[in-house]
Amino acid sequence: MHRSRPIIAAAACLLAAGGAMAADRPSDAEISALVAKHSGAAVAERQDLHRNPELSNRETRTGDLVAKRLKALGIEVQAGIAHTGVVGILKGSKPGRTIAIRADMDGLPVTEQTDYPFKSTVRSTYLGQDVGVMHACGHDVHTAALLGTATILAEIRDELPGTVMFLFQPAEEGVPAGERGGARMMVEDGVFSKLKPDAVIAFHTNGAPPDDEGDNERLGTVAYSVGPAFAAATRWEATVKGRQAHGSTPHLGVDPIVTASEIVLAIQTIRSRMLSPLSDNVITTGIFRSGERHNIIPESAYLGGTIRTFDDATLETIEARMREIFDGYTKAAHATYELSFDTGHPMTVNDAGLTAELVPTLERLLGKDKVRLAPPITGAEDFSYFSRVVPGFYFRLGVVPDGKSSGGHHTPTFYAADESVPIAMRLMTTLAVDYLNAAP
Repeated sequence: MHRSRPIIAAAACLLAAGGAMAADRPSDAEISALVAKHSGAAVAERQDLHRNPELSNRETRTGDLVAKRLKALGIEVQAGIAHTGVVGILKGSKPGRTIAIRADMDGLPVTEQTDYPFKSTVRSTYLGQDVGVMHACGHDVHTAALLGTATILAEIRDELPGTVMFLFQPAEEGVPAGERGGARMMVEDGVFSKLKPDAVIAFHTNGAPPDDEGDNERLGTVAYSVGPAFAAATRWEATVKGRQAHGSTPHLGVDPIVTASEIVLAIQTIRSRMLSPLSDNVITTGIFRSGERHNIIPESAYLGGTIRTFDDATLETIEARMREIFDGYTKAAHATYELSFDTGHPMTVNDAGLTAELVPTLERLLGKDKVRLAPPITGAEDFSYFSRVVPGFYFRLGVVPDGKSSGGHHTPTFYAADESVPIAMRLMTTLAVDYLNAAP
């Protein structure tokens, strides 16, 4: 369904926009009314998605739901993109620019511990283990808000110049070993080959707890960066190989646990002693797995972790130093090693021109006091694959209201209020409308 507007509303719109936008664009008040009209359904969809999360590359139910909803809106749909992804294309009544809006859909292997009445009890298998599954990073909010945005834009399509692409992306949290997926696969498989947008935008829920200074983004506030916004993420994996022996006779074996432990500690000296103290980077060991019995020195130890950087030179230094550390410690212990690196997410960069064009919209809607220029963060986002092809703008939306707390992203107590869905719908709809109407 879509509609037309009376001429008097168009005149009011021009006055509200101060003449900066096209005279027949939907006004902020009209968009707010449409958000109120459709927010109930969008919140219900958020709760349904939260109750039924799916792991990366396994978003079958979610993708089917999205495709069905977009088709019902009369939006052109391409399903099965990068396994379970969905792309919707909405053409306005007049020619103009094309803007893409992205939402990610996957959950995480986290067992939920919130007080939501719609909390997840889903369980699945991850890396061979039985795990709980939770939307512990707000992707349910992203997906529901973009569906709500699509609903509004479809209703006002007769007033839109240009085209909107809706990118519902799977596997943002990382693809399972040996698989392809996520934004990288979407781009490599040609998601922009037939229709290349002029810009791509997205938001991320910010449910982080207050930092050491008590600062975080509360519900309805926005933080953004100009230029580098999120770090590049490089996954590293290693195996330290020793020689198995009885726990009572360690001199007859080569202990990979002791050797790997020394390596884990030594890796931390790269940041503290081998790079400038002004360098922004993170080196984390997230997996240390070895042994099966208390009185056996195992044959090998497996290590895995992540590196976050904002420039290639720092990453090259970190990789070189890690190889030297692994080489030196294993030689000293008469062990051997295998070490590999995979830069899964490049750095996310906000295009300066696009950012300057869109931030005034956020400030107009929320007030300048609720829109904050923030430094880049060491989190990573595969939105970067889209924004390396076309100019991109990515911002963080506060989703924790006063009186509530969140354990932070990827934790069992991550919290995002239902009220964040209509806020995001209003922001994303208006950003799209302003961008399309601002075209020369």
